[in-house]
Amino acid sequence: YQKKIITFFKNNSDAKYDVLLDVGAHEGETISSFLKNFKIKNTYSFEASKNTYHILETNIDRIKNTYKETNIEIFNFGVGSSVKQKIFYELPDSNSSTFNLIDRKSSYFKRKNKILSFFFKKKFTVKKNYVSQIKLSQFIKNKKLIKIDILKIDTEGYELEVIKGLEEKIKIVNFIYFEHHYDNMIKKNYTFSEIHDFLSLNGFNKVFKIKMPLRKSFDYIYRKKTV
Repeated sequence: YQKKIITFFKNNSDAKYDVLLDVGAHEGETISSFLKNFKIKNTYSFEASKNTYHILETNIDRIKNTYKETNIEIFNFGVGSSVKQKIFYELPDSNSSTFNLIDRKSSYFKRKNKILSFFFKKKFTVKKNYVSQIKLSQFIKNKKLIKIDILKIDTEGYELEVIKGLEEKIKIVNFIYFEHHYDNMIKKNYTFSEIHDFLSLNGFNKVFKIKMPLRKSFDYIYRKKTV
């Protein structure tokens, strides 16, 4: 599954990626995967969860020792369409933590709760924490970035908010690679057609789609249209 995504980026006619923005870094899986396959000059990663960020820090120290020519920076805050303190919902399955409301009555939530209770002897509880949220447009200005080769977003149903936070800086992004859930646990407040229409209006074409294993989720890659 992941190899197919990497293969897509390798087969791009101009497979040179200098800047990677990784929103929803989790424990550094994307950074590790991309640095194994591409010579990236700068990576900037964002992880909202404090607990997961501590794991990310440890993993990044190891990654930095391996890829010394890459500037790797990580940040413990969320990314969205506004600058504010926002409630972040943390779940035992850290891959599912999100800024969105969780539907605890949904079939998907109940199924995950059963699995965790059976295999890990713990309930699928939801903890609330306030997290600082930024907009990518301001971050890009502060870093004086003039090009984003790849923007990867994995924020459990918050992807459209992240993209909207680019504002006019969406013009300097080449690829947007994001996950979209079709399960009923996360209250996303938008449909896939809305995110597709938003990207289309801003000059992007859908160029890749793949279903995630064992989940009602897909990864999509959109590319900036060339003139």
